[in-house]
Amino acid sequence: MNVRRLISTAAVAGAAALGLTALTACSSSDASDHKSGDRLDVVASFYPMQFLAERIGGDHVSVSSLTKPGVEPHELELSPRQIGGLTDADFILYLKGIQPAVDDAIKQSESENTLDVTTLTSLEDHGTEVGGEEHGHDEHAHEHEGEEAGADPHIWLDPVKYSEVAKGVGKALEKTDPDHAADYRKNTDTLVNELGALDTAYRTGLKNTATKTFITTHSAFGYLAERYGLTQEGIAGIDPEAEPSPARISALHSVAEKKKVTTVFFETLASDKTAKTVARDTGLRTDVLDPLEGITKASKGDDYIEVMKSNLAALRTALGAK
Repeated sequence: MNVRRLISTAAVAGAAALGLTALTACSSSDASDHKSGDRLDVVASFYPMQFLAERIGGDHVSVSSLTKPGVEPHELELSPRQIGGLTDADFILYLKGIQPAVDDAIKQSESENTLDVTTLTSLEDHGTEVGGEEHGHDEHAHEHEGEEAGADPHIWLDPVKYSEVAKGVGKALEKTDPDHAADYRKNTDTLVNELGALDTAYRTGLKNTATKTFITTHSAFGYLAERYGLTQEGIAGIDPEAEPSPARISALHSVAEKKKVTTVFFETLASDKTAKTVARDTGLRTDVLDPLEGITKASKGDDYIEVMKSNLAALRTALGAK
C-alpha cells in the first residue's frame, strides 16, 4: 500500500524516549509520595486513553477523563477547573491532534508529566489514501491533525497500533511509579495478549468477504481498513453530521454499485441523519460502526474490547464474510 509514513521509526523512537525521559524526570520524586499506598492521579484526554490507563494502572491509579461519556471528543471544551487540574496530575495521557482544546490546555499548563501517545507509534496520511486505494479527493482529510497535515490520529482503532501504544504507556507508568513496576508490566502483558487475540479475530473474520469496501459517515477507520485490507469510503471528514454534497452522494452511489457495498455506517455519538440520507439515495441499509471515542449506554459493549468485537460482527455482515 502506498501510504506515506509521516513519522519515521527512528523519529518515533527518539520522541518516545524523550517523552518518557521528561515524564520520569518530573515524576520520580512524585512516586515516593505514593509509597504509603495512595494511587497515582492520572488524567486521560478521552476514552481510548482512559481505557489504557485503567487496564494497565489497575489498583495503583485513579483515572479521570477530560471527556465525559456522551461528549463528542472533537468538540470538547474544557472548564477552567479542568485546565487547572492538569498541573496537579501525576500523569497526563493524551493523543495529540484529535482534541485541540486538550492540546492547548496541556501546552498552557506547561506540565511536564505528560505522555502524548502519538510518540509511541507511527502516524499515517489517510487524507486521500484509504485502505490502500487512491481516491483523488480529500473529503477524508481532518481539519486539525496537529502540526503534520493529513496525519490520521485514530490509531486506537487498529489493535496492532493500540498494542504498541499500550506497551509505551506501561513503560511510562513503570518509570513513574517504580514500586509497582511489576504489576504494570503484568497488566500490560495481559492487555497486549488480548489485543493480539482481537487482531487475530479481525484477520480471520475479514479474510474472505464478498466486498472489501464500506461507507462511513466518520472517516475514522483508515488504520483499521489498511490493517485488514479494506477500503473506507467517508461521506464527510471530521464532522459526522456534515451534509454530503450531491456530487459526493453520486460518487458514493457509483462506488456502492461497483464494489457491491451493502451498508452505510454511522456512529453512536452523532446523529444518523447523514447516513440515512445517503442510504436512502443509494438504496443501502444502515448500521453502527463505533469509532470508540466514548462509551455510553448506546454502545454495543461495556469497554474497548467488547465494542471492537461488535464492530467486527457489523463489518462481517456488511462485507458478506464467508
